[in-house]
Amino acid sequence: MTLKTRLFDLAKPAIFALDPETGHRLAIRGLKSMRPLIAASADTSPGKLASTVAGLTFPNPVGVAAGFDKDAEVPDALLGLGFGFTEVGSITPLPQAGNPRPRLFRLTGDDAVINRMGFNNAGAETALARLDARKDRGGVVGVNIGANKDSPDRSADYALMAKTMAPVADYLAINVSSPNTPGLRALQDESALADLIDGVISARDEAGLDGPPPIFLKVAPDLEPADIDAISRIALDKGLSALIVSNTTISRPALTSHHAGEVGGLSGAPLRNLALERLRDFRKATGGAMPLIGVGGIASAEHAWERIRAGASLVQLYSAMVFHGPMLGSQIVSGLERLMTRDGFATIAEAVGSE
Repeated sequence: MTLKTRLFDLAKPAIFALDPETGHRLAIRGLKSMRPLIAASADTSPGKLASTVAGLTFPNPVGVAAGFDKDAEVPDALLGLGFGFTEVGSITPLPQAGNPRPRLFRLTGDDAVINRMGFNNAGAETALARLDARKDRGGVVGVNIGANKDSPDRSADYALMAKTMAPVADYLAINVSSPNTPGLRALQDESALADLIDGVISARDEAGLDGPPPIFLKVAPDLEPADIDAISRIALDKGLSALIVSNTTISRPALTSHHAGEVGGLSGAPLRNLALERLRDFRKATGGAMPLIGVGGIASAEHAWERIRAGASLVQLYSAMVFHGPMLGSQIVSGLERLMTRDGFATIAEAVGSE
């Protein structure tokens, strides 16, 4: 156990005594205060676990999912903790407060979180300034883009965000799968999704960049087989670079917490099996022709390795860090090196989909 892990274990009771959103803000402030020290230790050079996905080189396959660093406050601190990449956002064109509090709930006995945040963020202008200031520091930082809740044209919001963020993003992630903005998931419907992606691609290209950022699509776990087939077909036809599988779920498996009935997206351990099955579904539907990023319930190297063997080129964490601390990423990276050697693979790419 490292010193940083022991410090988290000592601080955990005090953090859990706070309401979850206050605890999260405290974590962000702590990372901001330590950023110069942590970021200085970041190793973005290719190593044993390095791989190339969508033309980007990832020093290891373990990243931070969108939602943790909504306003791009601490990407370099997270990279300094050993993550191979991080995804900021979701970011919308205009600032918005999100849904009323309380809107974030720890389900401690279930190692789970329910949130109904509602794309609360400080808006594109704030995030753009922060990302522009750090864009020469190295490391893979993706930008998860969304639409304002009261926008009269949400597809236009996504296009605007693509054009705005393209110069500072290593990749753009289209988020149409959050359950916390009414009507947003309807954009996953076949015709709406095709039009939205066309608009995002055109807007990104209008930025006139030499080597524009690849575009990923984040999907919901609560999809029917026909939806999976349609989304996969559109993603391949439109030339998207990866699918992120998956967002939080509106389903409710057996839970023990008194917060189990709260409205919102469920993440953490109870999402693990559903997210794994959806990953397998999208692997089959795409025929292995598109990189997949596995998200949902990953809390150990074994979980991450299972996701990689099922078809994920990369994995992302968020909720597990609530319960196991910010050093979980580096612990999983170390464990993946051991598992890769144990199973006789020379690279992560060799292991992808090998189950």
